[in-house]
Amino acid sequence: MPSESPMNDPKSVWQNQPTEPFKMSTSDLRRKVQRGRLKARLEALYSITVGFLLALGFGLAITRTQELVSRVGWGLLSVWSIYFAYVTYRWILPGRLEGDAALNTTIQSYRSELEKRREFGRRIWRNSGLPFCFLGMALVMAPGLIASIENPRLLVKAVPVFALLAVWLAMFFPLRRRKQQKLQQEIEELRGFEAENRP
Repeated sequence: MPSESPMNDPKSVWQNQPTEPFKMSTSDLRRKVQRGRLKARLEALYSITVGFLLALGFGLAITRTQELVSRVGWGLLSVWSIYFAYVTYRWILPGRLEGDAALNTTIQSYRSELEKRREFGRRIWRNSGLPFCFLGMALVMAPGLIASIENPRLLVKAVPVFALLAVWLAMFFPLRRRKQQKLQQEIEELRGFEAENRP
């Protein structure tokens, strides 16, 4: 009969390990914060640009479509793209920080930005309006799917769209979870540094 000692349980041993204090020089931390803010800024600007380009592309698709349902779908996708760009600007794009700001101010500002991004990621379906995106896609595809009832060969045209959607969903959830964990870890590191350097 195996011993019930917590030392024989690897999970218990791992969870009960003493945590090391946060060790990083202030100059290293300042560089890390600057790199993190730059990365967030580039990600946000990229997402904003993609959002406006998608809105333009979906808007052009409206003019090329005769079906009313598809036109409504393209319009919904176009509005969603603009909304996505706005939400990215509001939630993710870091604000400007003075170059000579105190380290504590810089750390607090950066930590609050990370917490804001973490909260955005937790409610990404609602915050980014993804249900409207999927509704728009469904409206765009509806006339083709209805026509495929009489002519099943038309379904072949929809296979690439469904394959891309399946790949996106398969990648989205693990990447989102990893990003959330990374944000939480960075927030905890900053809190540890603040606690150690509190007067």
